[in-house]
Amino acid sequence: MIWVVKITFKVNGQPITLDVKPNELLINVLRDKLKLTGTKYVCGIGECGACTVLLDGEPILSCLTLAVDVNGKEVTTIEGISKNDELSEVQEAFMEEGAIQCGYCIPGFIIMSEYLLRINQKPTEEEIKEYLKGNLCRCTGYVNIIRAVKRASESRTTKTG
Repeated sequence: MIWVVKITFKVNGQPITLDVKPNELLINVLRDKLKLTGTKYVCGIGECGACTVLLDGEPILSCLTLAVDVNGKEVTTIEGISKNDELSEVQEAFMEEGAIQCGYCIPGFIIMSEYLLRINQKPTEEEIKEYLKGNLCRCTGYVNIIRAVKRASESRTTKTG
């Protein structure tokens, strides 16, 4: 007999109820059961940041989070960042600044950048680097990513006055 637990939570604003194993990881539930493959599985040990999602508005590593721990909470994945089929300022800035190469690490970078800009609309370059230091990229060299976060910050500041 395989023991399962019924959990109910929201993913990108949508209520979800499903059975999970007590040791099942959130990333596997998102990717395999819910087919939300934007969240990437890379290192599996919490070192790369590619699996970052927001849990009740706070960034977490879904490769280290048990699915049972999201019961009653809200998860936002990269698929939930855009609204009404429009890219967020961060997503738009990543495209405009050429911050996307292979794209594997980008969901985690965008989630962390969204979080940073929610808590600090005008971060300095050092603050951007500090918040993104848990995300690893093998392609870009980070320069365009940092530029993209600055651009998104400027765009949000302009819109909110």
